[in-house]
Amino acid sequence: MVKIYVDADACPVKNEVERVATRHNLETYLVCDGGIRPPLNPLIQLVVVNHGTDAADDWIADHIGRADICVTNDIPLAGRCLRKGAFAIKPNGNTYTNDNIGMALATREIMEGIRETGEMTGGPPPFSKADRSKFLDRMEMIVQEARKS
Repeated sequence: MVKIYVDADACPVKNEVERVATRHNLETYLVCDGGIRPPLNPLIQLVVVNHGTDAADDWIADHIGRADICVTNDIPLAGRCLRKGAFAIKPNGNTYTNDNIGMALATREIMEGIRETGEMTGGPPPFSKADRSKFLDRMEMIVQEARKS
């Protein structure tokens, strides 16, 4: 059975994930280091990990399986999930794939190096209604793909 894993700290689409999970009856894990109210939906489980660098990422990577779905903005976590045969989607609806993860990781490294020099690189654009809509559309498609796998 397909499961959904959400890198839940600062995830703007938790409600949308719950809608998709409920519609498709999918077990879902919101993984965080605290500060999130436990959901009332029996399909949604809150997993609170120890505070620590990458603790939530490590939990997700240790538990996710083939054809499961990870919702994250974290590029290294997405790569780890893809290597296990899972799907990875960003909250804005863009997906990580085996074809684009290498470029995403390389770009991340370059930007990190630029930031270390003190140069201001800005941040991601503000999250929009269009992003939320794109996420829901793409998430539906991924659920269908995952179920076929």
